[in-house]
Amino acid sequence: MKLARAIHFDESDTRVYHRPARTGEWCLSGGFEFSNWGEGDLEGRARQAFANGWLGAETFGRVTFVAVTEIEEAEVEAIIQNLCQHFIEIYGAPSMDAARNVAIEEVGFMQELCEEHAVNTLLTVQRELSEAGVREHFRTIEPQEADLLQLAVHVTPE
Repeated sequence: MKLARAIHFDESDTRVYHRPARTGEWCLSGGFEFSNWGEGDLEGRARQAFANGWLGAETFGRVTFVAVTEIEEAEVEAIIQNLCQHFIEIYGAPSMDAARNVAIEEVGFMQELCEEHAVNTLLTVQRELSEAGVREHFRTIEPQEADLLQLAVHVTPE
């Protein structure tokens, strides 16, 4: 089973997002955050988060690049629980049970996106507003001969 982790090649995300995701945290598309947005919402750092930001599933910060990697079932469940709590606190979901199906869908979508790619494949997202809502386009950067561990800054979660 695969999902993606936040990866930073430099400090630029700390300058372009209100809240940058932590290096190494699990990430989701996070397009749901923009479901009620219009052109007037797309200014400054919020515009950058909309246009190119993946959502960290722990900090709910944004990151530009994610790397596909293996994930354990227990980690998936922790992400689902954290996302349910986020839906309650930020979006007013009435209970964990009410939020669970949506959280499972969000995590499942990201798993499907990652599953077809080799470990260490980089993913980027580009969003645009359309009359039908938010459209997401995904780009992949295949792993080179050098392992990403040689290039990326990784942290160990506490």
